[in-house]
Amino acid sequence: MKVALVCPYDLGAPGGVQDQVIRLAGWLEDLGHEAVVIGPGEDGPPGAVLLGATKEFTSNRASTPISVTPKVGAAIREAGEDADVVHIHEPLMPTVGLAAARAKGLGPKVGTFHADPPRWVRRGYRIGGRLARRVTRHLDATTATSPVSRSAVAGITDPVIVPNGVEIAAYDDGPKVAGRVMFLGRDDERKGLDVLLAAWPAVKQRIPAATLSVVGAERVVDDASITFHGRTSDEAKRAELAAAQVFCAPNLGGESFGIILVEAMASGCAIVASALPAFTHVTAGTAELTAVGDAHGIEEAIVALLRDDDRREVRRRAGHVRAQDFEGRTVASRFLTVYETAIDRHVMRDNRGSGGLPPS
Repeated sequence: MKVALVCPYDLGAPGGVQDQVIRLAGWLEDLGHEAVVIGPGEDGPPGAVLLGATKEFTSNRASTPISVTPKVGAAIREAGEDADVVHIHEPLMPTVGLAAARAKGLGPKVGTFHADPPRWVRRGYRIGGRLARRVTRHLDATTATSPVSRSAVAGITDPVIVPNGVEIAAYDDGPKVAGRVMFLGRDDERKGLDVLLAAWPAVKQRIPAATLSVVGAERVVDDASITFHGRTSDEAKRAELAAAQVFCAPNLGGESFGIILVEAMASGCAIVASALPAFTHVTAGTAELTAVGDAHGIEEAIVALLRDDDRREVRRRAGHVRAQDFEGRTVASRFLTVYETAIDRHVMRDNRGSGGLPPS
């Protein structure tokens, strides 16, 4: 099977959706299929079809690089016309997602919804539901990454849940550095780094040997126990995860999944995380959850795990088991089942349109 994977976000910029699209292409190829990645940007993975420059927009307290070129539809049709299935990530996102969903001359289409959109977008979906349903009617099947992203399109479409995936075998479970805590994420407000940094002096006062490794953000602070690594390679990120006893995700909102939690669980970290619905779903009872924005709660949870070896080990083991549910090739296999469903529905739709009968 040949699958065209369409991403609406700049393929050369860091981002969860871009990462999933690129990795899914690899997992599909590992399973014996052909995949081509299509998306905006001027840089991307080898073999990708690039649709040109993007512009940055701020949404959901994060920066989003998307195409604003109205003529991307022709390039998408040309790149995907020989695909058995066109898998469109965020099919309601302008301009690439919408153009791909509405493009004529393509085969079966699958749409995946990743986001936990802000309230004004959800309200727009409700008010403009008829228009959104017109778009999703072009799709032969839809999926969502979690109950959170599924809820965002309730009433527009009824997606099945297929989670994001992780290359579980690439993550090393130790050895750990005593007292090491880790944060991973961009320095966007909603990632909650400020909350963790507010909690850190109290953690250090109670556990003087504790150290904090921050990956993905870069700041200057007057605290020798904190190391900022900025944006790193995947290898460096995995090394930091392998060394951490506790992983902290103090995010403030706007999260529909939580791939960083899966990576941390696969690395044998005990998890401290905000009690966001998406994080509650992903960790499934294996993490220490705190109220959103509660620096004192984060302090208490981190200290409890660093001081209590048994408690930390229980959390670590349970998280490691949970992470296996998100193994990349398993996720890709689930998408293949969705693709087969989309192909069958597309054939039936064509037969109805031509006055023929569905295949027996």
